[in-house]
Amino acid sequence: MQLESENGSTKQLSEYYNYEELHSRPYITPDSAIPENLLHLCHSFGYDSGRSGNLQLLDDNTLIFIAGNLLVLLDVSTKEQRYLRSCSGGGIGTIKAHPSKECFAVAEKGIQPNIIMYEYPSLRPFCILRGGTERAYCFVDFNQDGSLLASVGGDPDYMLTLWDWRREEVMLRCKAISQEVYRVSFSPYNPGLLTSSGSGHIKFWKMADTYTGIKLQGRMGNFGKTAATDIKGYVDLPDGKVVSGSDCGNLLLWEGNAIKVEICRKGGGKCHAGMVQPFALEDGQLMTIGNDGAVRGWNFESIDTADSIGDSGRFELEPMNELLVGHNVCLSSVVKSSQPSDSFICFAQDTSGAIWKLDLSFTYTTPDPECLFSFHAGAIQGLDVSRISHLMATTTLDRTVKVFDFLAKRELTSSRFNQGGTALSWAPTLVNQIGSLLVTGFEDGVVRLLELYDPQRLNVVTGRIPKGDAKLRLKQAFKPHRAPVTAVAYERNGEILATGSSDSTVFFFTVGEKYKPIGFVRVPGPVQALEWTTHSHGENRLLILCQSGHVVEVHPPDPEVQRPGITFHLPELSSRAFRFRSIKSRIKREQEIARRQAPPSPLYCGFYSSPGHFWLSMGGYDSGFLYHCQFSEEQDQDPLQRQDEPFDFLPVLNADDDPIRSFTFSSDRQLLLCGMQSGSIRVYPLQPGDHSLSSMQAYWALSVHDNQYGHLRHIRCSYDDLLVLSAGDDGNFFSFSLLPPEELKKGMQRKKAKVPSPRVGLENEALAKDIEDPAACSIESEKQKLDKDRQRRDAELKIAAKLNKLAELKKKFQQLLITNQRLPEHVRLKPEVRTPGSLSSVF
Repeated sequence: MQLESENGSTKQLSEYYNYEELHSRPYITPDSAIPENLLHLCHSFGYDSGRSGNLQLLDDNTLIFIAGNLLVLLDVSTKEQRYLRSCSGGGIGTIKAHPSKECFAVAEKGIQPNIIMYEYPSLRPFCILRGGTERAYCFVDFNQDGSLLASVGGDPDYMLTLWDWRREEVMLRCKAISQEVYRVSFSPYNPGLLTSSGSGHIKFWKMADTYTGIKLQGRMGNFGKTAATDIKGYVDLPDGKVVSGSDCGNLLLWEGNAIKVEICRKGGGKCHAGMVQPFALEDGQLMTIGNDGAVRGWNFESIDTADSIGDSGRFELEPMNELLVGHNVCLSSVVKSSQPSDSFICFAQDTSGAIWKLDLSFTYTTPDPECLFSFHAGAIQGLDVSRISHLMATTTLDRTVKVFDFLAKRELTSSRFNQGGTALSWAPTLVNQIGSLLVTGFEDGVVRLLELYDPQRLNVVTGRIPKGDAKLRLKQAFKPHRAPVTAVAYERNGEILATGSSDSTVFFFTVGEKYKPIGFVRVPGPVQALEWTTHSHGENRLLILCQSGHVVEVHPPDPEVQRPGITFHLPELSSRAFRFRSIKSRIKREQEIARRQAPPSPLYCGFYSSPGHFWLSMGGYDSGFLYHCQFSEEQDQDPLQRQDEPFDFLPVLNADDDPIRSFTFSSDRQLLLCGMQSGSIRVYPLQPGDHSLSSMQAYWALSVHDNQYGHLRHIRCSYDDLLVLSAGDDGNFFSFSLLPPEELKKGMQRKKAKVPSPRVGLENEALAKDIEDPAACSIESEKQKLDKDRQRRDAELKIAAKLNKLAELKKKFQQLLITNQRLPEHVRLKPEVRTPGSLSSVF
């Protein structure tokens, strides 16, 4: 390929950069024997659908999007993926395909990040644009003929830069604004005009000749009487006007830098429900998308000539065409096919976690929208793996629970519920030998037991053929909490299930065919994690880690003990408490003032080291260390008032602003795998039996998830330690192998993931009753309600008994009056008028 610039200079093939030298690599502690290829990326299962403009089209079959520190090239037909790593290791800010589709731009994040141009389909880097922003690029776009590139940076500089990208040179640059910018683009009709928009603003730019040369001159959009709004999408019109969207659902027609008119539907109705974004001007129609899952086409000429009616400032218009993509669909960006034969074909990003293929020809033969790919939307709240197979289950606030065969790199099944998922655990084999039981917690405090099975192995009813590779079936639902469930954990013998919540309670259940409530304990803060002791600890205990920095250890309740029926509260459980008190200022005395000013540090994760001893990872001011703690002998003090100091600490190198958010050990405990706040994975080789972590020195680290918001909250090893799974708050989750891909493939040929067979008679069982009302009473509230109902019934019975007694007395009194009247007058009792204050009888 040979690229020619406007002045005739060219960039030859010989000038390609070496991708292997450019892309970021793992950090390895110097002088350690850890191999660079310790982990090998196998697959990306997620899609950061909430990221703005995270979808581009390279050809009819290839979509690209950002997944943390990776660029994913997805084949629409085969679903195969290829990857490019970020070069900075700080992540990727935004991407854009060249109008010719012969190359694409990857604008990165990090310290002084670059924009890298990759040739397509060879994927060879051939241009690097340097110095356009300090920390991250927000958006990039090519002009109509692809000769220029515009970029805009984020905090702290918000620089708008125009590039002669073929020559790797800056043409013009200036500060765009001092707040977040979502988009910048060239006018397709006038190459000297640009528009940018973002948080609460829109700005109109012109490349103007001045005495000192060409400069960028910008004018802020004046909203006038219209309420200021975030603007995520707009379209330039041929006559210089601009139509923008708004977060109120209507369109704004800009002339100059002022709003000429606000466009709404007849009767004052909204063009879309929620945010609206214009995205194209085609065949006399202005195309818009919205958070309501609809695509609408509006008459361009009517919009271009629109004027307000009276003093309303509004112009009413109905769409010419409409396509409802689906319910629970929230469209945020659209990319169009560049092939003339497919000019109506578009691919749409759905922030609800999907990619759609749309035909916008609006004819009677137009096919229905096709959901090409479905993913989780938002942060991965819960992740766990099967103890006997290569199966993984995940849940998020998008209300779904999904099960994957991570060896075959595919989703097996998905179930949707009425509330978002917040915690998940795969039941151990002690509880369920065939590995078919999942325990899931939800944001309304409900816990559901879900049974996974292979529908193909059910007894087939005549005329009905089971579909799918796997199914999830509700086995039981109960509501132990009044707030989101944050942790679920089985004790070591598989006889008790503990559930923790942000309502600062931990509930215990007996494990059996039906799980029955035992009772609950209150703890000093929202529950972050639960960890039961192993058999090596002797006594059975539960370690409760609270977000507030409190740690509580309790004895498990005895399921056989009968307790009073008025409450499930278990005040008699033996417990001891610990409350973290910072010692970092003692470690770094010069930071004492900062410590006193810092808010309490959040507790992120922890684990037992030996009986009564545990490690904690703290965030905030106290990050940068692992703290070794133990319970004090003095346990009389109120847990809320306690102040306990760790007895030892371990520095975590390069982690002062990057605390450990999650951890897991390999089965032989010779690898400690940590998920970091920065979205990176760290692996520490350990010596056997090293509970004091004295060998936790050298490490291997790789940036994986988004460095700003991809906090790595879940990391797991497969049951055979051959694969590692990571999931972050950026909605991405990845699989890695501890073997090279070719060796893994050979070793896994006989280890295919197996979905458990259904229990005998499962198809004849009635469905378990679910809890669908988010306002439903918790187990404790229901018990107290029942007790109050019992007390009320008892009181009503007592009142009824007294009323009956009173009625009997009244009847006897009436009889006495009648008898008295029948007596001779001289012996008859006569009534007396009682004087005020008199206690004399009425007779």
